[in-house]
Amino acid sequence: MNRLPQHFTFFSLSAERRAALCYQWRMDPREFDELVERALALVPRRFRDRMRNLAIVVESEPSKGQLRKLGGSHRSTLLGLYEGRPLTERSVSDGFTLPDRITIFQGPHERLARGPDHLREMIEDTVWHEVAHYFGMDERQVRAAELRRAKRTRGSNRQT
Repeated sequence: MNRLPQHFTFFSLSAERRAALCYQWRMDPREFDELVERALALVPRRFRDRMRNLAIVVESEPSKGQLRKLGGSHRSTLLGLYEGRPLTERSVSDGFTLPDRITIFQGPHERLARGPDHLREMIEDTVWHEVAHYFGMDERQVRAAELRRAKRTRGSNRQT
């Protein structure tokens, strides 16, 4: 069986740090889905228009198998996962393939969020991160792009 590349977002925190960061609430799954849809709408149109054969799903938690396969421990927090063949590795001669998949995990986001606004920002960042993997960026490239994006966002927030 041919293994497809998998990209992921992991954060490792101690139990004490997780407890300190937790904003104690559980969001209705439909509301969380809506936040994911809004985050997807924030991806620039020029990229959204090129996203094909891609399923965006929300799950409550990553499976033990997903964590184990990706090298995470039970203490790791997986926020999102891209599974598939990045756009940069595809060819026009490719035959029919099953959709790539971006999974956003609700539980870890809720546990790490410091409040509703922070939750929304985290979801936006995670969706952006996983979409970047779809377009072929590796973890190092995504992190560098995230830093540039954060600087632009901070700069535009100061101007308003």
